Amino acid sequence: MSAQIEEATAAPPAPKAGKGGAPPARPGGVRAGRVVPYLLILPAAALTVLLLGWTMVKNGLLSFQNLNRRQLIRHVTEWTGVDNYREALGSAEFWGVTGRSVVFTAANVVLIMVLGCLIGLLLARLGTKTRLLLSLGLVLAWAMPVVAATTVFQWLFDQRYGIVNYLLDQAGWHSMAGYNWTGDQLSTFFVITVLIVWQSIPFVAINLYAATTTIPTELYEAASLDGAGAWKQFTSVTFPFLKPFFLATTFLEVIWVFKAFTQVFAINEGGPDRLTETLPVYAFTEGIGSQHFGMGAAVSILTIVMLLALTAYYLRLVLKQEEDEL
Repeated sequence: MSAQIEEATAAPPAPKAGKGGAPPARPGGVRAGRVVPYLLILPAAALTVLLLGWTMVKNGLLSFQNLNRRQLIRHVTEWTGVDNYREALGSAEFWGVTGRSVVFTAANVVLIMVLGCLIGLLLARLGTKTRLLLSLGLVLAWAMPVVAATTVFQWLFDQRYGIVNYLLDQAGWHSMAGYNWTGDQLSTFFVITVLIVWQSIPFVAINLYAATTTIPTELYEAASLDGAGAWKQFTSVTFPFLKPFFLATTFLEVIWVFKAFTQVFAINEGGPDRLTETLPVYAFTEGIGSQHFGMGAAVSILTIVMLLALTAYYLRLVLKQEEDEL
């Protein structure tokens, strides 16, 4: 026993010397290995800077100009400083659209996360064939182009020939036979919300199901032995284990819904009476519709600033969570 203890506590053998008694050199690939990841992402980063960075710079410069039809025809650049920002921030209409965008985003994200999580948990409990069939339907819904999906929903909710009005009429709700879904603010937002939620649920559901496969089954078995039901297992096992997933997915959904343009504009162009405009649609209407391109650029920059502030808050939460885990 003493011999084993002495052997275990003995000093580790000295590294073998290289030629001439010099210590062996470190592998030359260590430094190169640190550079390789940056080289791999360099093309994507360069393309991103080229396509997005330069556009952002041009848009930022445009926000400090007074550019309308007269300036375009005369090829004149009129710098106005921060007048566009001052006008936008001092406008009650801008803040009304901002508040509407926040409420619209919050309602959509809550519905997306709740329904997406329920479907994701359902996928985890289904059999293989049923899960494959449901997953295929989710992928097809998620992969449908936005314009095509919006066109389908316009047909579904059409006032005269829409299948929704027909089914409601057949169910006994005869007052809905010729209902105009885009005739007022709430019904228009209802159609847009159904469309966005329908398109976004597959991302949350499939990713949640994939994340649940990483949870050890022993945790659920221990929870069931303690008498925990489905809800208790979710709150005590699934949610704590997948908290980073819920945080990241909610953040992504907030960004995607907040900047949604195609669905809102294509359904009714922000109408009726511009009551369903969100910030992206408002920026487009002010820039292209009103021929005040500088104001439209300023509103878009303010929208980006809001998203950057949200991103900073998200990164702060992530860093705080990592510190708590340490």
